[in-house]
Parts: sequence; structure tokens; C-alpha cells
Amino acid sequence: MCMRTTITLQDDVAAAVEQLRRERGVGVSEAVNELVRRGLAQRARPRRFEQRASSMRARLDVTNVADVLELLDGPAAP
Repeated sequence: MCMRTTITLQDDVAAAVEQLRRERGVGVSEAVNELVRRGLAQRARPRRFEQRASSMRARLDVTNVADVLELLDGPAAP
């Protein structure tokens, strides 16, 4: 099925369409379709969460929470 419609492209999208059109020697419709398909393919891929951690090499005695907060935040204002 093919659908004909009128759309308004923002400047950055129009520039991407024009660049792809020139690079591939294709029409506007084909360039727009390719860019939309790329976007849909990216969305379809599940993104894997990766937690990054690094050692701060800080040793804190957390038995007294108030002391730890003062150490991290600085002395409490009077």
C-alpha cells in the first residue's frame, strides 16, 4: 500500500533528506522512507542498560550518619 500525503519537515530533517537524496541519487519520497525506516529500526532494538561504577577509594565509617553527612556536605550552618 502506498500513501500520498503532504508533510512539513523541519530544517534539520529537510537537510538530512536532501543530503541522502544527493548521495544516493534518489527522490525525496525514497529518501524520507529510508530515514523513517532507520528510525523505526533503531526504536525496535531493545536498549540494554549498563551500570557503570568506579571506585572512589573513600572509606567511610557509616555508624554515625550525622558525621558522614557533615564529612560529605561540609559543616552544618549555624
